[in-house]
Amino acid sequence: MNTLRSRYRQAHKEARWSIGLALAYFVWWYISAYGLPSAGTETEPTLYFGLPLWFLLACVIGPCLFTVLCALMVKVVFKDMPLDVDTSASSDSHEH
Repeated sequence: MNTLRSRYRQAHKEARWSIGLALAYFVWWYISAYGLPSAGTETEPTLYFGLPLWFLLACVIGPCLFTVLCALMVKVVFKDMPLDVDTSASSDSHEH
């Protein structure tokens, strides 16, 4: 990560992965909350662990799954790099 261009490339890669994971979570939540067919009768939904399936998927399993995916993304995709710009090399070449 010695050039500014490689730092920007890595930052853009990390941003794309982060936005992609956030969009995937939204799609997961939306399909879980609104896209599942209703099970049981209209007055009494089928319960799993005392919760309706849509709630269990959208609000319990989804956040746990995407927290693990986020940790995995940080471990695999993100790179530790210095944020300061090394101006000593460029200032030496511009001195007269």
